[in-house]
Amino acid sequence: MPPRGHTGSLSRRMMLIAFAWIFILLLAGGVALDRTLSSLVTRNFDEQLEYMLTAMVASAEIGPGGEVFFSRPLGDQRFLEPNSGLYWQIAGKGHDDFPSRSLWDRTLKVQAAGHMNPVVYDSFEFVGEPLRVMQRPIILPDSDTVWWFTVAASRGELDVQIARIRSILVYSFAILGVGLVLMAAMQTWLGLSPLRGVRRAIQRIRVSGAARVDEPLPLEVQPMVDELNALLAHSERQAEEARTHAGNLAHALKTPLTVVNNAAAAHAPDLDAVVQRETAVMRRQVDHHLARARAVGRRASGQARAEVRASAEGVERAVARLYPKVRFDIGGAHHVVVAVERQDLDELLGNLIENAAKYGGGSVFVTLDARPQAEQCEIWIEDDGAGIAENERARIFDRGVRLDTNKPGTGLGLAIVRDVAEIYGGSVTLHESEDLGGLLARLRLPRPA
Repeated sequence: MPPRGHTGSLSRRMMLIAFAWIFILLLAGGVALDRTLSSLVTRNFDEQLEYMLTAMVASAEIGPGGEVFFSRPLGDQRFLEPNSGLYWQIAGKGHDDFPSRSLWDRTLKVQAAGHMNPVVYDSFEFVGEPLRVMQRPIILPDSDTVWWFTVAASRGELDVQIARIRSILVYSFAILGVGLVLMAAMQTWLGLSPLRGVRRAIQRIRVSGAARVDEPLPLEVQPMVDELNALLAHSERQAEEARTHAGNLAHALKTPLTVVNNAAAAHAPDLDAVVQRETAVMRRQVDHHLARARAVGRRASGQARAEVRASAEGVERAVARLYPKVRFDIGGAHHVVVAVERQDLDELLGNLIENAAKYGGGSVFVTLDARPQAEQCEIWIEDDGAGIAENERARIFDRGVRLDTNKPGTGLGLAIVRDVAEIYGGSVTLHESEDLGGLLARLRLPRPA
């Protein structure tokens, strides 16, 4: 079955990006290099024409009849061969043209310019023979005529050189492009190999039951593997907590069920009372474990946020209706937020504040930690009651333990507070209150990251 919800192949995406950039860069580089080399070859060709034109001007003189002639012949033999591809011509207004023998019966057209500098251009005036032409107007000594010195050469040799350069460039850039594509493919394959290693490691975890990924991996992939290992450890802890809770609940229900079963089997006369009593015990145990399960589930969401003062004030109003003669005082910071769900925070504070009101002497102080730099928020719940002996403070957190049996209760309140606080990474400890003389419950809860 094909995978669903993916965004395409990462390898294909990387290869397409690499191909596009290689193509663009090679194309741009090839065009730039082609223009540069073609310009260099053309400039060298034009320099040869300019050298010939300079030699013509240096050798030209005016005869007795006002006609121009060369005092010494030009050195290139091609000027004497008809249609050789190399030509010169001198033209002046009112005078016959003075052409090279290589022109035979043809004439070069003069493109008059408004300045005395050499002019170079391409000409197609000869059918089948494109020319590269350079001409320059000159006024010779002992003459008032503007003479146009023109030298032309067939572009065939120039075009052949440019075509050869372009052919070399095409083959070279094609080989370079293939090499770069293969290198990009190899780089993509080798670069993504750690991800394939992670996939194989996860497969081994699923098949063999391994607990984590232990393979050494590159620095860029290791943080992802660390998060994966942390997730596996978190899931393992949750599964272990679920097994522990299930075992604890089964053990807690086993004794009441045995008592009810024995009473029913013996046809006990007080069977109704036994059932009611043991049912209440079982219900308290179920409520306790359900509270733990809800806290574990909400903690797993990772988005828990609750404002402590708002929760404390809400709990204070509810408890005040049960204990109207108790004086409550909430102090400390006003904007303290903890990484706990509001419902769980209410249950934590509710148990502690209600215990303080129930077993205290009439005063309950709640103080919120005002140190924003601390990693955990600290909440103090103090009362002015008799307190708890130091050797009994650890035992009071056990399920079902009650030191004062004269007042109603289940003995599960502090156990729930301890368990829920620990689920969120916090803690609760009992001390003696220095201000009120009774019990001080110090609740520590983590702040949001």
